[in-house]
Amino acid sequence: MTIESKIYEGQFGNFIITQEDRKEVMIYRLGLALAGVSFAVGILLFLWLDFTPIIDQVLTILFALFIMSLGVSLQKIHIYLKPLHNTLKVFWLIGTISTIVFAINSQGYLVNFIKNQPLSLLGIGFIFASLTGIFIKEAFCFNRIESKILSFMIPSLLLGYMMDIFPLKLEQFLLTTWGILFLVFLMGKSIQEISPDIGDKSVFEYLKNQSKNNIN
Repeated sequence: MTIESKIYEGQFGNFIITQEDRKEVMIYRLGLALAGVSFAVGILLFLWLDFTPIIDQVLTILFALFIMSLGVSLQKIHIYLKPLHNTLKVFWLIGTISTIVFAINSQGYLVNFIKNQPLSLLGIGFIFASLTGIFIKEAFCFNRIESKILSFMIPSLLLGYMMDIFPLKLEQFLLTTWGILFLVFLMGKSIQEISPDIGDKSVFEYLKNQSKNNIN
C-alpha cells in the first residue's frame, strides 16, 4: 500500500494523507528551522560580540530572514480553527509592516532603534505574538514542554523589556533560554512523524462544510 493510499480513521470519517500534505508539513518545518536558526545566531551575535553598526545590520538581515521564514510556516501550518489561523497571519503582517517602517526610519540599524525605543515592540511584537501562537498550538497538540515554556516566556520577556522591569542580566538569561529552547523544539520536530502535524483531515472537512452551511 502506498503512502498516498493509506486510510486513516478520523473523528468525522476516514481520510487519506497525500504527498502534497506531507510536502506542506516539510515546508512548515523547514520555515521554522530557518527562523529558529537565524534567531539563535542573532542572539549569539548580539550577546557575545561588540555591538557595532556592522553587527546591527547583520542582525537586521537575520531578523528579516526570521520574519520571512516564519511567514512561510504560518502559511503551511495546519490549524483546525481557521479564524485562529487567520489571526496569527494578521499578527505576522502587522509585525512585518511595523518592522519595515522602523527599519527604514533607522536606516537599517533596527536593533539599535529597538534598544533606544522599547515601545517599538508594540508593533514589531506582533511577529512574536504569531510565533507564540505556533508554540501554543504545538504545546496543546503535542504536550511539548519547551513549547509550554516559550508560550509563557516570550510575552513575559517582551512586556518586561517594554516596561523596563527586568534587570539586564535577567533579560539576557531569558533571551538566551529562548534561543536554546527554540533549537530544542526544532530538534524535536525534526524527528517527529509527519502525520500528526497534518492532523485529522476529517475535522478540517467538517469545519469547512459547517462554514459553507452557515453562509447558505
